[in-house]
Amino acid sequence: MLKVLIPTIMLFPTIWLSSAKWLWPLTIMHSLLIALTSMLWLCWTSETGWSASNYYMATDPLSTPLLVLTCWLLPLMILASQNHINPEPINRQRLYITLLVSLQTFLIMAFGATEIIMFYVMFEATLIPTLIIITRWGNQTERLNAGTYFLFYTLAGSLPLLVALLLLQHSTGTLSMLILQYSQPLALHSWGHMFWWAGCLLAFLVKMPLYGVHLWLPKAHVEAPVAGSMVLAAVLLKLGGYGMMRMMVMLDPLSKELAYPFIILALWGIIMTGSICLRQTDLKSLIAYSSVSHMGLVAGGILIQTPWGFTGAIILMIAHGLVSSALFCLANTTYERTHSRTMILARGLQMIFPLTATWWFIANLANLALPPLPNLMGELTIISSLFNWSPWTIILTGTGTLITAGYSLYLFLMSQRGPTPPHITGLPPFHTREHLLLVLHLIPVILLITKPELMWGWCF
Repeated sequence: MLKVLIPTIMLFPTIWLSSAKWLWPLTIMHSLLIALTSMLWLCWTSETGWSASNYYMATDPLSTPLLVLTCWLLPLMILASQNHINPEPINRQRLYITLLVSLQTFLIMAFGATEIIMFYVMFEATLIPTLIIITRWGNQTERLNAGTYFLFYTLAGSLPLLVALLLLQHSTGTLSMLILQYSQPLALHSWGHMFWWAGCLLAFLVKMPLYGVHLWLPKAHVEAPVAGSMVLAAVLLKLGGYGMMRMMVMLDPLSKELAYPFIILALWGIIMTGSICLRQTDLKSLIAYSSVSHMGLVAGGILIQTPWGFTGAIILMIAHGLVSSALFCLANTTYERTHSRTMILARGLQMIFPLTATWWFIANLANLALPPLPNLMGELTIISSLFNWSPWTIILTGTGTLITAGYSLYLFLMSQRGPTPPHITGLPPFHTREHLLLVLHLIPVILLITKPELMWGWCF
């Protein structure tokens, strides 16, 4: 754990002490070395269980893929941000990269924590850098509004969690994940216990986000700069799913009755947000709503509490993290050239940028879960486990899959195909940096097909 955490912390002096000319190359190389070092976590020494460096930080097959994804995304975020942050004064560039690195530090400590209260503190700490990135470097005037939504939705959801954790500490005497899995099941039967159950899950459902408490997400995505959108879609939404998986182990007796409304909301949300995607004109808004749709499927897979549901949830979270991040990078490259996110204004881009159209095509096919990509593996595993739990769910999940295919094709055809309007024929070409960025997103997705056991957790 420390072999990744200490180099990440040492990035701070690298950022502030390096010369202006070497700032971007040095931070990208340093963070890429950290990302490659983090791959060592994937070499398991034990078949199952925890691999601990001390009592407070440990990894297991559930947190490892998310940790590696977090480390992998930092160099990609710095690469993606270089073009639009470069014109700013050098100290602002340093501050921007510092915020991204602090976000990675908090996320490593959140995913690696064995104490639930430490996980909670780091879960909350990720709010601060994200909020500054959205409100300071956001694109439009709405960014303060988006930051307010983001802050208050997350805080309102997570305060009941703090109370629930203190009550859990009082009743069990420990909040260590290593010990809690061996403790006696809690006798939950009163109304107070039901509120406690809801308090434990509410913060994570808001972070996922569940349909109904999802309004902060499209606003935050649309207003955030490209690195903000990437880290939101790829890692911060996964904090919610990860937290749910950790807490569901302790909530067992009540989950059988109380999970129903949340499962219904999650599955209904797949159809509703998919339908909203079909009507979107804004490129980033469409990708943001598609994230809500995919996370609805993940929430459903976790709430039914079956090994297959958990496995599918982890696979889909990892695959969605890479693919949605790639889509936001593509949306940003288009925005940097056309200065508009309205899809109808940038048609026929395939004629001008054929290689970029290839990246759009692969990312969209991955988003609609084309075989044999890991997105399909995750979706099929969740859909089949939901079908086994209740055959009626196939109506909602099947319709959701069809709608996903519909809006993914709509996104591709609207932005890439059709006649090229005269006002975009003089756009500057794509740089090697942008092609490298997309290759580094899509190569892991394709390589994960060959070794999916890296990300399906401890369930098989």
